[in-house]
Amino acid sequence: MKKELVVSAIKNGTVIDHIPADKLFQVIRALDLNDCTEQILMGNNLTSHKLGKKGIIKCQDKFFQKEEINKIALITPHATLITIREYEVVEKIKIGIPDTIEGMVKCFNPKCITNNEVVTQKFTVINKEDVMLQCRYCQKITKKEMLTFL
Repeated sequence: MKKELVVSAIKNGTVIDHIPADKLFQVIRALDLNDCTEQILMGNNLTSHKLGKKGIIKCQDKFFQKEEINKIALITPHATLITIREYEVVEKIKIGIPDTIEGMVKCFNPKCITNNEVVTQKFTVINKEDVMLQCRYCQKITKKEMLTFL
């Protein structure tokens, strides 16, 4: 007899699916979901044909803004964002990294003007697969392992 763990459905909100298992908690921190007052369901190390093991987050009554979606994309560019209304899937999109990133990531260069004056951080995405961002001010490259969200 097979047994399957069923995570309850959400009435309205957003599901972030296909998160690599080792990135789940990084997504939670980047989105400040630990401070969310709505119901959040998460699962990790779930079986996935695509990833082997995956994470999933279900957020009741939470619909992510563009900046939040871009944060998710920088951490896990192949995740799927699913919008739920009245228990039905109304939209399903593959997340992708935009060509430019503004005001959400810190330049790793301590001498960069963005780290020393009140200037909005601006980056050009030079590699979407390995996530490499080039600062428009100092031209230094910030790699994904050095990303610090503001």
